[in-house]
Amino acid sequence: MEADILVVTSKVKKFIKEKGEMNTSAETVDILSKAVERLCAKGIESAKADGRKTVMARDIIIDHI
Repeated sequence: MEADILVVTSKVKKFIKEKGEMNTSAETVDILSKAVERLCAKGIESAKADGRKTVMARDIIIDHI
């Protein structure tokens, strides 16, 4: 089963091309999408732990940026 892509491929490719003058592999988009999925899942867990039904910015914790 193929996973949904959660990032806009054309936007990612455009950003990398404009900022780094480089091409983007399909695997890069897959990894970014998986990272977004993990961030969302952690955000959902955090919101549930606080008894909320809304994921808020404070629920999305980015460790390595």
